[in-house]
Amino acid sequence: MLFSSVPFLFYFLPAALLIYFAAPRQLKNAVLLLASLFFYAWGEPKYMLLMLVSIVQGYGFGLLIEKHRGQKASKVFLTLSILVSLGLLGYFKYADFFLSSVNAVTGLSLPLLKLSLPIGISFYTFQVLSYVIDVYRDKYAPEKNFAKLLLFVSFFPQMVQGPISRFNDLAPQLFARRSLDYTDLKYGIQLILWGYFKKMVIADRAAVLVNTVLDDPWSYSGSILAVGVLFYCIQLYGDFSGGIDIPRGVARLFGIDLAENFRRPLFSTSLTDFWRRWHITLGAWMRDSLFYPLSLSKPFGKLGKFTRKHLKGKLGKILPTSLATFLVYFVIGIWHGANWRYVAFGFWNGGIITLSLLLAPYFLRWKQALRINDKSKGWHLFQLVRTNLLVFFGRYITRAPRFLTAVWMVKETFLHPNLPDLWNGTLMTLGLGGGDFLILFLGVATLLLAEWYQEKKGPIRPMLERQSPFLQWVAILVPLVVLLRRAAGRLHLLGFYLQAILTTGGSHGFQTMAGLFSGYGSVAGGCRGRVQLLGGPLWGLFP
Repeated sequence: MLFSSVPFLFYFLPAALLIYFAAPRQLKNAVLLLASLFFYAWGEPKYMLLMLVSIVQGYGFGLLIEKHRGQKASKVFLTLSILVSLGLLGYFKYADFFLSSVNAVTGLSLPLLKLSLPIGISFYTFQVLSYVIDVYRDKYAPEKNFAKLLLFVSFFPQMVQGPISRFNDLAPQLFARRSLDYTDLKYGIQLILWGYFKKMVIADRAAVLVNTVLDDPWSYSGSILAVGVLFYCIQLYGDFSGGIDIPRGVARLFGIDLAENFRRPLFSTSLTDFWRRWHITLGAWMRDSLFYPLSLSKPFGKLGKFTRKHLKGKLGKILPTSLATFLVYFVIGIWHGANWRYVAFGFWNGGIITLSLLLAPYFLRWKQALRINDKSKGWHLFQLVRTNLLVFFGRYITRAPRFLTAVWMVKETFLHPNLPDLWNGTLMTLGLGGGDFLILFLGVATLLLAEWYQEKKGPIRPMLERQSPFLQWVAILVPLVVLLRRAAGRLHLLGFYLQAILTTGGSHGFQTMAGLFSGYGSVAGGCRGRVQLLGGPLWGLFP
């Protein structure tokens, strides 16, 4: 079930909210669990078993690790859990990639398994891994109530695009029983709409040009290829950041604050800073679960002693760390997709970041020799442009059909740009009209302005909270609803909801929206009894 789909927006989400808040206190978590399982089963019911297997093994091994804490068996159980989790992920996500690679190298014709990729497998696998690893590290005791662990992993807003939550951060929020809150509702709707604005007004519109150009790159000049990649950057930025805002907003409707997972990467001053801001929870997971264990392992310890002994200066000290960094980015590349272009993408980012670490002492001498003030605005601007250019060329790799095609596209961009294509009308043949370009320009400008304000002055909400409730809704929701309704007519009902809030204002608007929700089957009066009947078997799951 997609967050932008009609079933989710107009049936599943309103029904889930209504039933959750109408349910007795002791059944709220059971309702949230059933809603999450229903959400996951909507698209691929057969893969529900796979998710359950992953969670069951994490639950069981977590208990065994605690039972044998301080013994060698504890490490054995951790290893087994990791192998099971990565084995399931590797089989479904990478088996065909491995077989096709073997066929290409050896000339064999091994049959492909043609497995479909289960929804959210990367995210719930990493959450289970994080849970087991943290239990092993004694950060918290293992959860003895299986239903609670099941809810933590399967909580539906985070299933599609994350974030990768930590048990000790999310679990206390999930297991608390909440009443309906106007502030949570307001903030949640704001985040959801802001996410839809990014995805549907910006990303979906940019995707039209991207698909036209980059699905058939051989038909266009180098300058048009560069425009296609630029629009792909815009598409990806809007799609991913919007895809994070929407689940965070949905979770906030239930009173749950998911971890921040995207923090204005366009304002990054280095490639490392960019990826630290782009997918925050993934970066944190890789740092804690892969980088530190690698860099502190015995083999890397021996490598460090060797390099410090045989290599002079800082190079000997930082080489092991640089190698661990490179391996982490290689894994991140593979994590994004089972294709050699993602491997190349990992090499691109890991190689640049590793070189920057190794060459840092020489860059410092260069700046000192040229008397560059690294606190100046000019230097800051140079860092921003440099970082975004590196990201831009990296996108050639991930969007091209094949890695070699990406290399050819870069060559064409520099050697055969044919710059007149930028103003001779060619742009108008790429699927977008003049109005679309204008809307896209205004949308990107709005996004950049909002992110600039956040980067320089902090969150926008405190400034908005100082305004009247009416102005708060008008300033944020009215322009977004207008744009969203232009982008997708299927959101007219959502616009109707928001219009009701705007015209009545404040808490009365909240009551009006609650009344609108009650129209779904007129369940507001009798819902409590129905929920008790439905959730009776789960009564004791959440003590």
